[in-house]
Amino acid sequence: MSNLPEAFQKAWEQREPRMIFSTVDSNGEPNAVWVLCVELLDDKRIQIANNFFSKTLANILAGSRGSLLMIAPEREAYQIKGHLDYDTEGPAFEEMKSWLDPKFPGVGAVTLHIDSIYYGAEKVL
Repeated sequence: MSNLPEAFQKAWEQREPRMIFSTVDSNGEPNAVWVLCVELLDDKRIQIANNFFSKTLANILAGSRGSLLMIAPEREAYQIKGHLDYDTEGPAFEEMKSWLDPKFPGVGAVTLHIDSIYYGAEKVL
């Protein structure tokens, strides 16, 4: 049984494909990018394919936490926050390659470990 709120799970299934992924650099400067290649692996992990990251990758490698903003039907917004891992080989990388459309380069796999989920200002997990 999943720990994720049922409303979030339904929203995930009906979400808009593009999401916003945010990180910060070592000086606290935020960076946000559009991401399209995202997969909910289980109730603790979301995986994001690195197809074109530059500043985002530098932030991740420097230890940034991350936030993923998802828009669901009726313009509902969910923000998923957590710590990040980055892999260019091994099981997480192979997992990303298994679901990623081959037209994308997929040079690395970002795993967002879900620490909290917000629906607007309300913390739902």
